[in-house]
Order: sequence, then structure tokens, then C-alpha cells
Amino acid sequence: MNKEADLAPARLEVVHALAEVEAAQWDELAGGQPFVRHAFLQALETTGCVSEARGWLPWHLILRKADKRCAALPLYLKHHSRGEFVFDSSWAEAYVRRGGRYYPKLLTAVPFTPVTGRRLLGAPEDRQALIEAALNLVRELGVSSWHCLFPTEGEAHALARAGLLLRRGVQFHWHNAGYGSFEDFLAELARNPRKKIRQERRRVREAGVDFQWRSGAEITEADWRFFERCYRNTYREHGSMPYLNLDFFLELGRRLGDHCLLIIAHQHGVPIASALNLFDDQALYGRYWGSLRFVSGLHFETCYYQGIEFCIARGLSRFEGGAQGEHKLARGLVPVTTWSAHWIADAGLREAVARFLAQETEVLADYVATLNEHTPLRSLASRLRGNDGEMRE
Repeated sequence: MNKEADLAPARLEVVHALAEVEAAQWDELAGGQPFVRHAFLQALETTGCVSEARGWLPWHLILRKADKRCAALPLYLKHHSRGEFVFDSSWAEAYVRRGGRYYPKLLTAVPFTPVTGRRLLGAPEDRQALIEAALNLVRELGVSSWHCLFPTEGEAHALARAGLLLRRGVQFHWHNAGYGSFEDFLAELARNPRKKIRQERRRVREAGVDFQWRSGAEITEADWRFFERCYRNTYREHGSMPYLNLDFFLELGRRLGDHCLLIIAHQHGVPIASALNLFDDQALYGRYWGSLRFVSGLHFETCYYQGIEFCIARGLSRFEGGAQGEHKLARGLVPVTTWSAHWIADAGLREAVARFLAQETEVLADYVATLNEHTPLRSLASRLRGNDGEMRE
């Protein structure tokens, strides 16, 4: 152990482009999840998906000791709240009514990615220094707030100890109980949901649809171009503009292809839909999908059932199905808590947000309890009810 390095004063540096940071050094701090890897975050920057022109100005904080990077905080100066999946527009409106200016704000997050993971990168003993650096930056820049989205639970509590307000959310995840096959998983479900899933899968097969899984070098440029076409079509159908572009997906495949699972649906040999997932050695993360024609049950099969089958085949412990979606409950996904943390500079707005979050937390707890009462997983329902048949918290 280098005792001089441990005793050396920490020095902070601000980086406006991840290209200025060596990938190996960043990844050593970030760990294994693909979304905080240097390749993923830098691809967003180099392809223009994240830029000052798009309202995302990179402002990453790097902590150095003895001239060695020892901790890092992904950070952006944001001029809007799009692409975050934790909604604060009502806070912004309230601040404007008070005569304040909510934007720009500081944001720690993976852009366009509501996946829980590490945000305070480095050793736990350096967390406090990163948090203090971000709070100092709020004051220096004179911005309204700093928000940290989808941190781990441990990081969330560290942020709360530093005075940030915690906000809870809910997502739906599938957990692998050591299933040997999809049928093993179905056997865990109550009769009606099990029957419905089998019917949905049968309709897709009878429509002449089959699926291919592609990862790493198996994904060709033509595959990426087809996926991007499907992805863009989904946004068009919803009357909005996509956050990501073809250049990003091509770069993702080039640099993180071994963490990508592309599921491609063919009908009578013609590709009609595709879903992009990322994975590590623990979990599969459902991200984007799109289709070029309607087939009954195609969405559920492409986005959920194929992903569950992949997890079972690879022995992955969970499948994170993305943001929102109560319909996932009936398909064996269960509600889990997500976290965000918020520092509001204005004392009046901070007090109002704290009151709002206290009320929201109570409502969310009731909502999750109600969801758990309707889980189709028989073992979970049994544990919640106990031997006397009464629901337990």
C-alpha cells in the first residue's frame, strides 16, 4: 500500500469530454456494468446524442490523489429534464412561480437509461469527497439543483447522509429462481397467467414468427441498421423524436458488442421487429424495441419472453424490464424499489419538495403493496400471505 498516496490531498478536475480520460482508468473505477463503462458514455458523446446542443453538457468530476485518478462522478449540466425517467417538471414549474430559474441543473445519471447502478465511482471511502465536490459545484455555478438518478441503495443512503432528499420509484424485474427452462418458470405462475402466456406465445408462433439471438461479432451492420429502423419507427408512432441515432448503435456494437443482445423477429423469413438488450454477468437489461408490422403478442414475446429465456439459458440472476409498465406484473416480473437523490439550493423549494416526497413515498408504498397482492408468482404470494392466509408487509 502506498501510504504517501493515501495521505496526499485530493485534487478535483472537471472533464468536459470522456475522450480526455483513459478508458482503462475510468473502467477500473466504474466496475462491470456496461452503462457506466467508458465506451458507453463516450459513445453517447462522440455520436452527438449527448452534447451541449442537445441540452447535455458533460461536466464529469474526477478526483485525484498523488496524480492518480481515484474516483469519478458522471455529471452533466442539463437545460431540460428529458431523457431522465425521474420526473421533476412540477418542481421546475413551482420554482418558476417563485421567481426562480430551475434550468440549468446538474445531473448525475446515465443518459436515457433508467437502470440502477453505481454513480459514485471508486472506493466507498471516496464517496463523501465526490458528493462535496458536486455540492460545491452547485454553489460555484449558481445552478438550482443537483440530481443523482438510479444510484445503488448504498449510494442513495450516503447521499441522504450528505443532506440530499431521497426519492423512491418502482420498476419491474424478473428473478431467476434457478429455472431449467421457460416451462419451469411458467410452473411457478398461477393458472390463469400461465395459460395467458402460453396463448400469447402460441399466437406468435402460429403467425409464422421465429426469433434469432445475436451478440458480439454475430451482430452485423445490417442488423444494427434494421434495429435502428425499428427503434425510430416506434418513436415516430408515438409522435416523438428518438434520443439515439444509428451512429451510436454502430459504435455500441463496435465497442461493447459482447454486452449486447439483439433479438430479431422474422415472419416467414422476413425481419419484422427487433429488441436491444445489454447484459453483464449478473443481469439482462431490456432497453429498446421496435416493429415494422403488428402481430398479436409480438411485443411481449420480443421484449419479455425471449429475454427471460436468454436469462435462463445463460444463468443470469435477473431481467430488468425497463421503466414503468404494470402489465409486466402479470408476466412474472415483480416490483422493486429504485432510488434518486436531490439537492435543491433554494430553501423554500427544498422544503416543498421534501413534503411532496414524504407524501409520494406513502402513496408508493401502498401501490407496491397492492401490486404484490396481485403477483402471479405462487411462492411469492404464499410468503406474503403467510400460513394464515393474511397478506403481510
